[in-house]
Order: sequence, then C-alpha cells, then structure tokens
Amino acid sequence: MTPRTYRTSTGTLLAHDQGAHVTQWCVGDSPVVWVSAQSEYAEGRPIRGGVPICWPWFGPGRSGDMQPSHGFARIAPWRLVGDESVDGESARLMWELTDQDARGLPGAEHFPHAFTANLEVVVTHSASISLTVRNDDTRPFDYEAALHTYLHVGDVRQTRLTGLDGAAYWDKVTQSAETQHGDLTFRGETDRVHTSDRAVALHDPVLERTITIDKAGSPTTVVWNPWADKAGAMSDFGDQEWTQMVCVEAAAVGSDAVGLEPGGEHTLSTMFTVSSLDES
Repeated sequence: MTPRTYRTSTGTLLAHDQGAHVTQWCVGDSPVVWVSAQSEYAEGRPIRGGVPICWPWFGPGRSGDMQPSHGFARIAPWRLVGDESVDGESARLMWELTDQDARGLPGAEHFPHAFTANLEVVVTHSASISLTVRNDDTRPFDYEAALHTYLHVGDVRQTRLTGLDGAAYWDKVTQSAETQHGDLTFRGETDRVHTSDRAVALHDPVLERTITIDKAGSPTTVVWNPWADKAGAMSDFGDQEWTQMVCVEAAAVGSDAVGLEPGGEHTLSTMFTVSSLDES
C-alpha cells in the first residue's frame, strides 16, 4: 500500500486509503502519532499504529464475540473524495465509505444497514480527525466508534495524562469499575474506558512536550498501553516498542454507543495540538 504524503507548515502527514488511516503526523522531525516498525501494510490487514477507525463496533463489540476486532472500517477500502493541499501549508483529506463499499468485507454481514461514513483529516498547526456517519436506512441503528490514536512518547513510564480526574472508568485489565483520582500515570498494562467528554493532555518530559487532545461527540475516552508481555505476544508489535506509545482515544462505546434514526447523523472528532512542556 502506497501512502499519500503531504508537507504542511508543521511537518509531514502520511495516510492510506485502506481504513482512511492516518499513519504519520510529524511536527518538524518528531512524530506525534506512532506506528510500529513491525506493522503489516497489506490489503485486508490492520495497520498497527497511526489512527485506526474502530467502527461499527469496538474490540469484540458489546456482545463480546464480534469479528474482526474493532469492526470492518479499519480494513475497508475507503474512497478518497476530497484532497486539498495549500502551498505546503495545510492539508485537508476526505474519504467516504458506504454499505455498498463494505459489502463482502469480513464482518459486514453483522451490520446490515444502509449508511454513509465520511472521514475528514485537516492538518495546519494542529491536526483534527472527524468521523461522520449518516443513517441512510429506513430503520434506526446504533454503533460503537473510536478514533484509536496511537501517540508517540519518549517513555510511557515517565508520562502523565491530565484531565480525567474524577472520571469513572471500566478497567478491562482488572475487570472492575473504578474512579480516576488525580493524574493518570503508567505502571503496567493499561486498558481503561473512561466516562468523560473532556479534553486531556499528555505530558512528556522525555520529549519535552505536551500533546493536548480535544474532542467532540465523544462521551468516552479510551486509554491503552499493552506493556511488555502483551506486546511481546503480538506479531505486529516490537517487543520493546510499548515504551514509546500510548493510545488516547476519542470514543463512543459500550453504554455510550451512538443511536441514529433514519436520516440522522453523528460526528465524532478529535484534535491534537503540540506545545512545549513549559507552555502547558
């Protein structure tokens, strides 16, 4: 798969049509989103890293047995319908996926509804990604969605995530309901679904920067790092790469899934801004 490559005022943007998948955004020479060096770039195979689109279910879905994991959108052949680059200063991309495009994909039979999904990416001094889904059917449907962003960090064990203090969350590692107290720091495998629509900030003293993650249409925030053992068991994840990434995801999953009446639409969006650590 050949990526689409753009220069912007801040750095470089790379994206693939499969999955409408942003695989690189750099500010200067420093990557903001992370991609595994072991990732497969093959038709019908998910890319490990970047910003995968989880839709129309998250993980194994609410039933716990849906396949493929995270739905069919991230392996679907999205159609590029908009491509604007302004003098190397900014880039705006738009992809579209319909039920007709998805027909025959693994898992598409589990979502037998007429729909149109659009994914918009805009990069200037910041980067924003928006997933809009419209119900083109004659009956209501609901779905889960997440913009599964892998962020690049110097060492996840030295980072802290602010903005979730007081938020309830489901801890998928311990299978327990908890409440966040203070900053979120990383001391082991982390897989949490927070009930929160607030912006968060990832503070990274190794790279001396803060990544602010704002969002809209997103009642949940997912935070994930596999840690050493789980990373070592993944064929598309380098054994030591887990130290350099953390997922902070704008999401609408579980009991916060999106419901759409015929003709209705919903937009889930996230925006990333990078600043120096002393400015945050």
